[in-house]
Amino acid sequence: MINKLYTIFLMITFLLAPTAYAQTNTGSIKGRVETSDGKPAAYVSVSLDHTNKGTKTDESGNYLIKGIKAGNYTIKVSFVGLQTEAQQITVGEGKQAMLSFTLKENASKLSEVTVRGANQHNKPVKVGKAGLRPMDVPQSIQVIDSTVIADQQVNRLADVLKNVNGVALGENRGSVNEAFYARGYSLGSNNVFKNGARTSIGGVPEASTLESVEVLKGSAALLYGGVSGGAVINMVTKKPKFNWGGEVSMRAGSYDLYKPTIDIYGPVSKSIAFRVIATKENANSFRDVVKTDRFYVNPSLLYKISDKTELIVQGDYLKSNYTPDFGIGTVGGKISPVPRNAFINEPWAYNNTNTGSAQANLTHKFNDTWKLNVLGAFQSYSRNYFGAERPVGKANGMAPRALTRSKSQEYTYNQQINLTGGMMTGSIKHTLLFGADADQSRTTAYSFKYATGTAANATDSVNILDPSTYGTKLPMPETYTYQHTVTPIWRMGAFAQDLISLTEQFKVLAGVRYTYQETPKSRTYDEVTGAVTDAVAATKVDKAFSPKFALIYQPIKTSSVYVSYANNFTANTGVDIYNVPLGPSIIDQWEAGVKNDLLNGRLSVNVTAYHILNNRFAQTALTTADGKPNSDTNVKEFSGKTASDGLEVDITGKLSANCYFLAGYAYNYFRYTQTLPVTGITEGERVIGTTPHTANATIFYTFDKGDMKGLKFGFSGYYTGKRNAGFNTLKNGLQRGQPTYLTDYGTFDFSAGYTFKRKLSLLAKVSNLTNELNYTVHENYSVNPIAPRMFSTTLAYKF
Repeated sequence: MINKLYTIFLMITFLLAPTAYAQTNTGSIKGRVETSDGKPAAYVSVSLDHTNKGTKTDESGNYLIKGIKAGNYTIKVSFVGLQTEAQQITVGEGKQAMLSFTLKENASKLSEVTVRGANQHNKPVKVGKAGLRPMDVPQSIQVIDSTVIADQQVNRLADVLKNVNGVALGENRGSVNEAFYARGYSLGSNNVFKNGARTSIGGVPEASTLESVEVLKGSAALLYGGVSGGAVINMVTKKPKFNWGGEVSMRAGSYDLYKPTIDIYGPVSKSIAFRVIATKENANSFRDVVKTDRFYVNPSLLYKISDKTELIVQGDYLKSNYTPDFGIGTVGGKISPVPRNAFINEPWAYNNTNTGSAQANLTHKFNDTWKLNVLGAFQSYSRNYFGAERPVGKANGMAPRALTRSKSQEYTYNQQINLTGGMMTGSIKHTLLFGADADQSRTTAYSFKYATGTAANATDSVNILDPSTYGTKLPMPETYTYQHTVTPIWRMGAFAQDLISLTEQFKVLAGVRYTYQETPKSRTYDEVTGAVTDAVAATKVDKAFSPKFALIYQPIKTSSVYVSYANNFTANTGVDIYNVPLGPSIIDQWEAGVKNDLLNGRLSVNVTAYHILNNRFAQTALTTADGKPNSDTNVKEFSGKTASDGLEVDITGKLSANCYFLAGYAYNYFRYTQTLPVTGITEGERVIGTTPHTANATIFYTFDKGDMKGLKFGFSGYYTGKRNAGFNTLKNGLQRGQPTYLTDYGTFDFSAGYTFKRKLSLLAKVSNLTNELNYTVHENYSVNPIAPRMFSTTLAYKF
């Protein structure tokens, strides 16, 4: 495959070389765009009148337009919500003309307009690392900015991702964490990042204080190593500013929701700025007994060491205590016919989590072309849990409430270095990215025993069909730790990528990554005897090359057509029939897409199609090494295959500074194509947890003139198609459990608010207007109803 792609690349280079050479006699225009207070105006449009030539300024306000025939032109600088600036310029043959602009607005005004109305599809996203504009990235990218996050009054990451087509909440197991799926693949903690560093999703990340959420769909193994092929999510926190300001707000809502938030930023000196964001949340729930108690704080410092070097130091802490809730359970393999509010866990059950992180991010610009970024991050996550799980009832409704006691602590360290820049080889432009990264994590899991005389109280039973039995309180048994197990994981990798601009229309992206991942033997410590025991399984090593290759055609600056190939690997658990740790699965992905930025960047319409193939799907081995039937599910072989095909459409519009909309649709068919001949899953059946159809639409409009000035209205709708939960069916009719068939559903939210003199605002929302009832399901026991019709309102004051 790689040899074929390389041959195609050489052919295209040869065919297009004359075209590239013909453009060497043309001229160019270079310049800088600043605001009225001398600050760089980033990502504003610069275009030549009556031509298709144009570009966007970079982070420093600089721009460059090449391939211009000699002559006189009018060059325009425009931005949604701002007055267009225009100047005359003459371009000579083979010459570079210089022309700079100063906008009438200051930096604060430009930032405000950016948040309120500007389309950011030409702003490079941090998740892409290379600083490429999305039009040059041969993958689907979606960015949900702070405007949407604030207008929709989101609290959790799941609330944000409802606006990203093709990303679905697959389950919410016991309220412990949210599990997302993209293109059929589950997105675990390896796929979720905060400011570019891996982050835990335990405790459910706080989303209301984010600047944006970036989603890079498809294979991102080139940039991030062992991630699943579905998507990578990057949460971007708000950064310090050198002007004084901030906001205080109070959010209140149904079921006694109270959430005050404070956000303060400003300068410490001419070179140092700070920002502190903190929020406290207390709430009951539409689910009986369930309560939430959260506290989040995010301090950060920005140090402008020089004009070319800056350092951002930030940290955050999240305390998230909540009642574990496995939902209404099942009766005879079907969803329980009990009220939405029925709580079946023990009333005293608890789940307490603490997450803390720290980051240092250094960026140095050698010149206008080359930039170095170094990132160091640390994260600590702990969980302390006690309660009953898995309310699975027989046909008569009887279900045991067996208790589970667990405690864990995880420490994660991350280091990254990325070098980006550009160079020319003749008339061909190269945009280069070189990087290396490493992760080290150590998880400690504690094991418990019941104190003398309490073991008999470790379980009880309820009748799911009889709510009067739920309140039969089992006393909390006394427990103590008797051992703990430490499991480390080490990852490291290096990669290189080149965006080769053969001409302004034809580009090639090529790159490769090498990843090394080691899972040493876990070690168990007996806290009573002091004995130390190593796991029987050998140290596991996974290593793989992850190539990527793409062809990009841009007939005009605002349109891009691409095809790409990439692969990624996923680690597997278990051993083969010779007791050797199982190697990784190599997953191939092909993608084709069309991106369009219309109406001077005010409307974006993107369509993506993909095919993902796993030819090394691990399944339980049929026989042991001596040919006998195998019944050990930890002994596996690469005898299966899966395939995922899909289509995604996303539309984003910001037609003016006071109106924006989002819309999207996604289809996914993720199924088993080859399984074990007798005991395998039925071939052609969809993988459990995946959602075939999802759609979303949001529109917000703010009146900016007349008597209704400051009034805001918004409407959002979300659709989730039919899907399977529970267990897949097997060929021989024997089942671990029954499949659960979930119907499709749609929910609608309505928002209305008013802003007085851009300082004081009141925003209210009614979610799930029609009071739709449906569920998220993990296997056959964590059946969690979606929230009913609810009300929330936020009162905020900016200063």
